[in-house]
Amino acid sequence: MQAAQSSIDADALIAEVQAADFLRISIRTLQAWRCRGAGPAFVRVGRAIRYRRRDLLAWIEANTVTSAR
Repeated sequence: MQAAQSSIDADALIAEVQAADFLRISIRTLQAWRCRGAGPAFVRVGRAIRYRRRDLLAWIEANTVTSAR
């Protein structure tokens, strides 16, 4: 299993659908966050929107809450 994780390219671009699935949210939520500038960093490739796994993981870390205070 560790070999499979190390073979994943963190800088590879993934589609919006895959990014939403990775975060376990709807595509519409991801789109709304993008419009408000509140979601993870993204890359515009022509008209297409792509995300790097590295940026998704960084966004998760930045938004992890350790306590309610």
